[in-house]
Amino acid sequence: MQKRDDLDLDYFKEVLLKEKARLEKEIAEVEQELNLIAAEDEIDDVEDLADLKMDNDRDHAVLDALKSELKDVEDALKKIAEGTYGYDEKTGKPIPKERLMAYPAARTAA
Repeated sequence: MQKRDDLDLDYFKEVLLKEKARLEKEIAEVEQELNLIAAEDEIDDVEDLADLKMDNDRDHAVLDALKSELKDVEDALKKIAEGTYGYDEKTGKPIPKERLMAYPAARTAA
């Protein structure tokens, strides 16, 4: 697999680094919220406790999604460094530039 000449890798690297910073910030905020929720252990009302559990479950789902997205971004940055960025992980064929413009951390063409 050779490095793609049709992509401005510096552009994609810059976009991915900005996305990485945004995701890391959001992850820190959600983790902070989860820590605050965990600290509230003096809730006696059943409805409040149920609401707290729903918020906690939602925050964990959001956190998992953000961490997965961050991994995709970090993997894309690694591929840029290795010279393998922009290729479909399943087929090895080039990912269309339009797809990469829409989602720079894309792993596949579809």
